Amino acid sequence: MLGRDRLIELNKKYRILDPFVESQLDGDGYILTVGEDTTLQYLEHQNVISKEIVFTPPDCVAYLTAKSRYGRMGLSFLNAAKVHSGFVGRLALEIVNLSNDRRPITIKAGDHFMHIEFVRREGAPSPYVGEYQFQYMNEDEIKSYLPVLKQVFPNFDELSKIWLRKKLNHGNY
Repeated sequence: MLGRDRLIELNKKYRILDPFVESQLDGDGYILTVGEDTTLQYLEHQNVISKEIVFTPPDCVAYLTAKSRYGRMGLSFLNAAKVHSGFVGRLALEIVNLSNDRRPITIKAGDHFMHIEFVRREGAPSPYVGEYQFQYMNEDEIKSYLPVLKQVFPNFDELSKIWLRKKLNHGNY
């Protein structure tokens, strides 16, 4: 697992988190925040979108863990906890309100919500080519990451065709 100094170094080199706020470094990870206010009624399921754009470098994978504060309130986190190497986008955090008192739970924009921890992987780069590449990013944000992707993936031209084709088919930005 990568520590504070390595995360700062990776962010300078690759912009692994945008925006990057050094005070959100927490032990061996970083605390992601919520992009928009979200209220969940009892038993309601929603996707909460991170404010930050995440780029997982080609020699890393990332894992998510919930802030215990929200678990104590009754939120349950449903999504897989892995972020593939080469992924770029905002993360959709799938949650459901299972509170014992059956009251609504509100998460405010900017609230510290989820830990992300980066782990080194071995082997040749194997970039994410799934339909969620560039998830919840606008065109300008995508364009700002293309030079980084071109720098780290020797087969960038081939990958960009795959990403574009999937984006046209699924259009989720």
